[in-house]
Amino acid sequence: MDTYEDMVAERRVQICARMDDALSRAGRSSDDVTLVAVSKTVGTDEVVAAIRAGYRVFGENRPQELVRKMGELGDRTGLPQVRFDMIGNLQTNKINAVLGRAALIHSIGSAHLAEAVSTRAARRIETGELQSAVDVLLEVNVSGEETKSGFAPDEVRASMEHLMELSGIRIRGLMTMAPRGDKGAARATFSGLRELRDELSSVYGIELPELSCGMSEDFDIALEEGSTIVRLGRVVFDPAFALQ
Repeated sequence: MDTYEDMVAERRVQICARMDDALSRAGRSSDDVTLVAVSKTVGTDEVVAAIRAGYRVFGENRPQELVRKMGELGDRTGLPQVRFDMIGNLQTNKINAVLGRAALIHSIGSAHLAEAVSTRAARRIETGELQSAVDVLLEVNVSGEETKSGFAPDEVRASMEHLMELSGIRIRGLMTMAPRGDKGAARATFSGLRELRDELSSVYGIELPELSCGMSEDFDIALEEGSTIVRLGRVVFDPAFALQ
């Protein structure tokens, strides 16, 4: 019987093949894309299995879990270095736990949160606790679903000049989530994010290289539409999730 580690490794081969197919259809290279293994529902042992299978970037949606898993992995010997991103809603009272730990914060969904992260990061840069501004993505509710958080597209347009002036953050791109169960709506959401990025880059003369979109059900569509970061959880870690 295959072990859990065998399953994760075999699934990774299948995922990478699917990614390569989607990128080939779009005339893109796998070098353009980061695969984030979303480890929010699994323990440290499962993360170790994923590291041994070849994953090097992980995503957490709760700061306390990010801190715990990074600490526990630090106690394990013989593992390669990995990166953790913060992908979930970030409350202002949890910002300090994430600074200096998360390589990239995907979920800056309001000007208020951007200001709070910038202020605390700038303070740490002054004291030498941080070496540079924090890399962030602006979360945009492209689909307009009431259940989704993030900036509305017009709010990003109106706030961009102010956000660019915040010294403690460095805006690397945009993030979104698509409606579930509707591939047509997913494609429209992902293409809408890309078009918004292109517009902001043109208007403000800035590079926004990262587009974080695409999850277990729709990552191939996201890659066809220009995603540079896919966030895969169940398809990586759950043996019961069928890779369609």
